[in-house]
Amino acid sequence: MTAADLPDWRLSLPWPGQDAHKHARGRLGVVSGEATQTGAARLAARAGLRIGAGVVRILCPPDAAMVIAPAIEAIMLSPFRSTDALIALAEGMDAVVIGPAAGITAATRANVEALAGTGAALVVDADGLTVFEDRPGDLFDVLDPDDVLTPHEGEFKRLFPDLLDLGREAAAGAAARRSGAVVVLKGAATVIAAPDGRLAVNGNGVRWLATAGSGDVLAGMIGGLMAQRMNSFDAARAAVWMHAEAARGFGPGLIAEDLPDRLPAVLAALYPQTG
Repeated sequence: MTAADLPDWRLSLPWPGQDAHKHARGRLGVVSGEATQTGAARLAARAGLRIGAGVVRILCPPDAAMVIAPAIEAIMLSPFRSTDALIALAEGMDAVVIGPAAGITAATRANVEALAGTGAALVVDADGLTVFEDRPGDLFDVLDPDDVLTPHEGEFKRLFPDLLDLGREAAAGAAARRSGAVVVLKGAATVIAAPDGRLAVNGNGVRWLATAGSGDVLAGMIGGLMAQRMNSFDAARAAVWMHAEAARGFGPGLIAEDLPDRLPAVLAALYPQTG
């Protein structure tokens, strides 16, 4: 890969300085589902850690803690019993991922709305989107321009049922304006749109990403870059591109668990060369 081949967002990638410490590199939270639905959060958390967030913590219902604890090492774990407890845990976090296998429940809806008031930038994915299907305006009302929505086409239709007929690019742009957040419309050519009109189409899509859990990894990657204070639109563009490059480097037989551990090679190719 030559310098000319590298995308423009590489200039804003958050590389650590010589005096960096873990808290300076950003704090990411990932909300888990119940005990039988913890894999998605673990995938997202590992991806956030691999992409450089200094501290990653899974926030989970109490019944999930004993399932998650034996399956993590550098990732931290904090159970919560109420929305108020979740808000307290999210204080001081730079970004939070919510939605992967969170459950299509009133609790998930309440947790999304509560986290939106904490100051952390949100990545809302999967169940965190679907739970607002009947009242998408309730979600849009609490979002900020720094927040990111990551729907596939089915989830997109639930929130924006009138837009896909415009075509994917126009639909993503209109959705970003309507929601007031960055929208990542996933697919073979993922479209990333910001509410201020910026729009990008990812050109390096890989067929091997058509596997369960790959979207959870992407959500964690976006959240990990946002936790490091990368602009949300650039974080989404960068994560989508690196997600595909990680899959390309693995090839046939890829499963979602393989993706985070491919990220060091992708990051190394992007690291500025000196001398």
